[in-house]
Amino acid sequence: MSLLNCENSCGSSQSEGDCCAAMASSCSTAAKDDSVSGTASTGNLSSSFVEEIQGYDVEFDPPLESKYECPICLMALREAVQTPCGHRFCKACIIKSIRDAGHKCPVDNEILLENQLFPDNFAKREILSLMVKCPNEGCLHKMELRHLEDHQAHCEFALMNCLQCQHLFQKCQLNIHILKECPRRQVSCINCAALMAFEEKEIHDQTCPLANVICEYCDTMLIREQMPNHYDLDCPTAPIPCTFSTFGCHEKMQRNHLARHLQENTQSHMRMLAQAVQSLSLALAPMPPIRDMFPYDSAPVSRASSGCHPEVENFHEIIQQLEGRLVRQDHQIRELTAKMETQSMYVNELKRTIRTLEDKVAEIEAQQCNGIYIWKIGNFGMHLKSQEEEKPVVIHSPGFYTGKPGYKLCMRLHLQLPNAQRCANYISLFVHTMQGEYDSHLPWPFQGTIRLTILDQSEAPIRQNHEEIMDAKPELLAFQRPTIPRNPKGFGYVTFMHLEALRQRTFIKDDTLLVRCEVSTRFDMGSLRREGFQPRSTDAGV
Repeated sequence: MSLLNCENSCGSSQSEGDCCAAMASSCSTAAKDDSVSGTASTGNLSSSFVEEIQGYDVEFDPPLESKYECPICLMALREAVQTPCGHRFCKACIIKSIRDAGHKCPVDNEILLENQLFPDNFAKREILSLMVKCPNEGCLHKMELRHLEDHQAHCEFALMNCLQCQHLFQKCQLNIHILKECPRRQVSCINCAALMAFEEKEIHDQTCPLANVICEYCDTMLIREQMPNHYDLDCPTAPIPCTFSTFGCHEKMQRNHLARHLQENTQSHMRMLAQAVQSLSLALAPMPPIRDMFPYDSAPVSRASSGCHPEVENFHEIIQQLEGRLVRQDHQIRELTAKMETQSMYVNELKRTIRTLEDKVAEIEAQQCNGIYIWKIGNFGMHLKSQEEEKPVVIHSPGFYTGKPGYKLCMRLHLQLPNAQRCANYISLFVHTMQGEYDSHLPWPFQGTIRLTILDQSEAPIRQNHEEIMDAKPELLAFQRPTIPRNPKGFGYVTFMHLEALRQRTFIKDDTLLVRCEVSTRFDMGSLRREGFQPRSTDAGV
């Protein structure tokens, strides 16, 4: 109580330093026992412990008042103590100062001994009651300083070491890192079930004996440990030497071409084999009689010479076996050739059927357009590059119908070359009539309005399409009934749009240009009369 009254009185009449001195003198008797015990415990502090404990390095909200700041470490007082001269310090800071710089107060150089320090419990309570921000990045919590340690123990934004890779991560992100991102997390090979670190999996996949790999010659998929045998025995397109390579044939071919090679080169192979046998026979020819040349018994020599003849006979047997194999392989090749021809005919028939079905599907889709068709031209960058290289670019759209029944039309896009006269670097766009399913039921020539549009593909609320509208001219050949699948005469614009304007807005997106054609037909009485129809008068009174 005396400490509190002294603080109040000093705050109204004296400066802060004088107030501290008054507090020190009034508390010297009351806190004598605490000073003694504090001095004893301080005297036992190791130098390393003193160095580690400084003030509270945290962010206060509101900011820390200077009276609670240690003059040595310039941080909030930790275990605040006072000196007889009235100054406050962190307990560890002032002890280290006395031991390193001598027995004096760092502020006013008054003589100061360790046993003269006493705890400032009032300042300690005040500092621990101040509001601080959590120092962890991303955490917005505020709390009293006394609760900071407990908060950090549970704070989701506190930094923790990953036990696998030893990198620091916030607690809220650590589980995701361990499960999905850590390069040292344990994963298993889907082929052999072996466990390994994630960063080692790529190397393992390149050597895993049970991983699926593709043969570089025939594209067959096998497990890696089967591949050597596949290369040596089964792969139909792996390069292999000729069977007669030991006899002088140096040709190499795919395994499935070996039979044809043997068939086509039978004579040359037999010639090579005969030469090899002849050379061997000459090498093994019997020596002239040597009974008269040497006094010892020559029977073993003659037996050795006669023993070589079975090898020659063995070569003859091999030749006969090879000839038999060649005959059998010739028959097999003939059978396979016949089967291949049959299969080829069957495949061609299937291809024709597929093309017919595709044409029917395209015709059905074209009939659903009802006069509005959007033409998607992909790989348009490739067409622009060809135009820049002065290669002609002419593209026709699939056919589409104006209705059901209706006329069948298509569009033609032409990129004019840079050296074209009066239309260089322009997009030309035309419409052609085509032979359709309903031509015999429609009036000819075609009459109507055609709207051609290159669509702006930007995300803007108002899109600026490039559009032209034209009316059909019945006197032109382009609108007469076509006599071939596509009328060679078209109707449209040679200078529909300049390529430079094409690049000014988002007309090309994902390398695709969109062209829209909208057709409105006119069936008037004049066209019916031209077809030979006359209107009949109505009956009166009906």
